[in-house]
Amino acid sequence: MRWSGQALESEAVSALAPLARLSNVVRSVSTPEFAGVTFHEILAKSALNRVPGASALPFGWTVNPYRGCSHACVYCFARPTHEYLDLDAGRDFDSQVVVKVNVAEVLARELARPSWGRHPVALGTNTDPYQRAEGRYRLMPGIVAALAASGTPLSILTKGTLLRRDLPLLVEASERVPVDVSMSIAVFDPELQASIEPGTPSTAARLATVRALREAGLGCAVFLMPVLPHLTDSRAALDEALGRIAEAGATSVAYSALHLRPGVREWFRDWLAREHPDLVPRYAELYGTSVYAPKEYRRWLAQRIRPLIRKHGLDRAELEQGTGTLRSSARREGRAGAIVPGGARRGSGAGATRLAAELAPETAAALQPTLF
Repeated sequence: MRWSGQALESEAVSALAPLARLSNVVRSVSTPEFAGVTFHEILAKSALNRVPGASALPFGWTVNPYRGCSHACVYCFARPTHEYLDLDAGRDFDSQVVVKVNVAEVLARELARPSWGRHPVALGTNTDPYQRAEGRYRLMPGIVAALAASGTPLSILTKGTLLRRDLPLLVEASERVPVDVSMSIAVFDPELQASIEPGTPSTAARLATVRALREAGLGCAVFLMPVLPHLTDSRAALDEALGRIAEAGATSVAYSALHLRPGVREWFRDWLAREHPDLVPRYAELYGTSVYAPKEYRRWLAQRIRPLIRKHGLDRAELEQGTGTLRSSARREGRAGAIVPGGARRGSGAGATRLAAELAPETAAALQPTLF
């Protein structure tokens, strides 16, 4: 839904100034419901993003309906991407959110091309597709429907409990293509979570979403990322976190230590000096010359957390070599065994009523003439 009933922001011209280089900005919107956040609606020229071949990531294509994120996680690795728009990686990343209002329609056209190879597509690799604005813009149902209707496997990584709105659609999509869903839950102390992830749903709400996914018959991994040195890496904290994750029914856990790229490093350093000044010297020692925590720390963390992961029965994940991230179910099943002609998965006899409802008839016909 667009905010058609909302007046344009009174400072619309100045709000658009940082985005003047873009020719596809429609308008900027502010609303009391999202105090302090401006949404810049744009008409996207493309939806599918190809991941550079040299990347170590276990997926080749992504879709990002939003740029910037009101979750405002201090440690978010995507912050530097805002600098490409002449916005800063700190406050602007949290408060100036770009919305690709036509992304589902553009995606459907791209997926209908004969050249599209139905490669797995990842959602949530840059900014969260289920951040709060998704409740208004409702872009994800069209994206999920377009991918599933075209026979394209998909994965979703999110902190957003709004994902529960789309559970019936995701279940239906999973009957046609591999669907991987992961919930990011890094902090289990309420006070720390409110400080370092001020715009996110509570940890309890995210665990409830894991439980809802499992009850709907979908798998759900949890990304215990990042583990924060001297803040969330004690044995007691990790044991409690993994116990609660297991209790929620998660299928597996992936973890990694905090890393601080330029643009994130400065924002995190300011937060640390303000909230935990006693830890500034320790972090300077850990990250003084590197983006990543030292190998010694990562080895120490692995020795501490892996027995706890096994203890709680969460070591069932297949990980990509070299990255430690979860292997896509499409890659586990193998491309030949995942999709049958016409796009349906073997063993699927389900209809596609919700998928059909999210696609325009002409789009559905172009993507998959035998779908409906």
